[in-house]
Amino acid sequence: MDALSAFAMGRANRGKEMKVFDWAKAATIIKEQNAQLASAGLSEDWDWTSGKIFENGKPVLKEETYTYLASTWATPELRIDEEAYPCFIMQSKTEWDAETYWPKEALDILAQEG
Repeated sequence: MDALSAFAMGRANRGKEMKVFDWAKAATIIKEQNAQLASAGLSEDWDWTSGKIFENGKPVLKEETYTYLASTWATPELRIDEEAYPCFIMQSKTEWDAETYWPKEALDILAQEG
């Protein structure tokens, strides 16, 4: 999607509740898939919002990637091995927002044995 279209979509959806990336769900999927590489972004604007969040079996530091993972109109998703997983929670259901990056709860899921 080009920048002007993305801006128009954001403006048209102003005031709607944000969908934010669900880090706990992402960690669970990564663990279940035994993924070594995972990316996250907004499905409808992937080229401008996505980046690696997990590489070589470890979380990627925020300083080493770029992601934007919240929107009123686009769907936050996780991608592993060409497979896309819608991966969001409504902001009213969590304390996470667009700035949240690998919260402790998600890191704890990755660290669990089994």
